Amino acid sequence: MMNFSELPEFVKEYKRLAKKYRSILSDLQEFKNVVSVVPLGNSKHFNIIIQTKSVKIIKARFFCRYLKGSSLRIIYSYFETKKRIEFIEMYFKGDKENEDKKRMKQYVKSLDL
Repeated sequence: MMNFSELPEFVKEYKRLAKKYRSILSDLQEFKNVVSVVPLGNSKHFNIIIQTKSVKIIKARFFCRYLKGSSLRIIYSYFETKKRIEFIEMYFKGDKENEDKKRMKQYVKSLDL
């Protein structure tokens, strides 16, 4: 059984995007179902961007039915030994080209690895 958590920044981004894209709530649930079974992803749409002994941080395309495409990105960490996934960032590709690298560095640093 996979456990899920979210950073406060993720929650803020998620709520903002949910106002624009109504299907995002059920889309996130579907995404959770997929990563519960295949935490590192099952296609070229998943990419490990940071890897340490205890955690892998993955960037994935997030399919939103409302957008009818893969314009959203989601960043999450996977703790294999703890069977836990923590959502770090979600953004619209049209608003922002890449993930927040500063946030990624701070997050990894906060894990005290």
